[in-house]
Amino acid sequence: MTQNTSSIVSKVWSFCNPLRDVGVSYGDYLEQLTYLLFLKMADEYSKPPHNRQLNIPTEYNWESLTSIKGAALELHYATLLRELSTQKGILGQIFTKSQNKIQDPAMLAKIIDMIDSEQWLVMGADVKGDIYEKLLEQNAQDVKSGAGQYFTPRPLIRAMVECIQPQPMKTIADPACGTGGFFLAAYDFLVANNKLDKDQNIFLKHSTFFGNEIVAGTRRLALMNLFLHNIGDIDSDNFISPADALIAASPTTYDYILANPPFGKKSSQTFTNDDGEQERDDLTYNRQDFWATTSNKQLNFVQHIRTMLKTTGMAAVVLPDNVLFEGGVGETIRKKLLETTDLHTILRLPTGIFYAHGVKANVVFFDNKPASKDPWTKEVWVYDYRTNIHHTLKKNPLNLEVLKDFVACYNPSNRFKRKETFNAETNPEGRWRKFTYEKIIARDKTSLDISWLKDKSLADLDNLPDPDIIAEDIIENLEAGLESFRGIMASLSMK
Repeated sequence: MTQNTSSIVSKVWSFCNPLRDVGVSYGDYLEQLTYLLFLKMADEYSKPPHNRQLNIPTEYNWESLTSIKGAALELHYATLLRELSTQKGILGQIFTKSQNKIQDPAMLAKIIDMIDSEQWLVMGADVKGDIYEKLLEQNAQDVKSGAGQYFTPRPLIRAMVECIQPQPMKTIADPACGTGGFFLAAYDFLVANNKLDKDQNIFLKHSTFFGNEIVAGTRRLALMNLFLHNIGDIDSDNFISPADALIAASPTTYDYILANPPFGKKSSQTFTNDDGEQERDDLTYNRQDFWATTSNKQLNFVQHIRTMLKTTGMAAVVLPDNVLFEGGVGETIRKKLLETTDLHTILRLPTGIFYAHGVKANVVFFDNKPASKDPWTKEVWVYDYRTNIHHTLKKNPLNLEVLKDFVACYNPSNRFKRKETFNAETNPEGRWRKFTYEKIIARDKTSLDISWLKDKSLADLDNLPDPDIIAEDIIENLEAGLESFRGIMASLSMK
């Protein structure tokens, strides 16, 4: 970051701790910043040299906030939030269900003054984006907020994008887009690797990205995050739908899908029964275009993502281990995926890289194909970046450098010219290995949960990782076990 960027980031951050002391979480602060930043930039757009007509009522514009202080400011701000939530377009979307979480008028006035002291439009998108992404990451680290489930590690996202290598004038979708991390990485890749002409730039800004996010607060953060990174515009159409992506088939198909669907296995809804008690019911999606009906959310997302792709489309999806080995419906879906798409690559991920504990995940890469009587998948290449790998969020976080070997093995320029690093005689420790379709189909339950490396800590006590890493692994395993037991308990209570 430049010195100027760093000073602005510090200034924005300076309010976090005082607000925390009075019960305002990072998420709440981030939400209030979103409202205020949007109004400030709208104000800058309405003045020279832009002189744009925006649909913000004069009595609720930025200047209406800077001209009052004290209790009157708090009252006016609450009214402003309520009124702007009824407006059309992205304005109404940003302010949907908005509430004032900063009850101290003096603190609210200080934040308004801080935002007012900067000219945000003259900053580069990277500067505004850096500030916002920093806040999003801090919010994800805040265990109490639960926001970690919406935040995929940025190095992992970048590695996935580098493998897919999206091209200009192509569409990119994410049916569970969180705060928009995949869109931003794809945008950066397209800008860095192409000399875009005028039409390509317009398409990139307004017609490339499409997503769904059902959590109103997270969707708001995504809209603002993209806007600050120069995707979309202050008065453009909204391209992140609040609808549940799984409810119905996508009205259009896309060139690329990059996604990390929600970690929870079960889709459920809460309702009040005849006795006035709250009950939960497993939610199944009866879709004619699905291979199988199930309440397993991730298996539904796998099916949905395949239907979202053009016949030439490519997907890279973060999926938990259970999707790779679960029997019954899971096996049916894996077999169909191997037959109808070219499921060519799996990256096994280590624990300790996600903000949500208890997650053992993989990235599955597959290319959609037209109908065929023969299976499209000929061989599956697996990169084991889990066995004997130890990451923690604080001491040893995931970074792009450690994923470069996987990207090189993936060989994005021509994935049909790959070379195994594994060799039973000369390199049994090789992490990159291919398996034929026939070998995979012959595995129990057509399991794609494949490993071949030996866990060194089991064979040699001198190779034990640091105590804090062992503790982190124990927590991860306990959390994963608890999540499984919760699923079993939920299923039993339904019967």
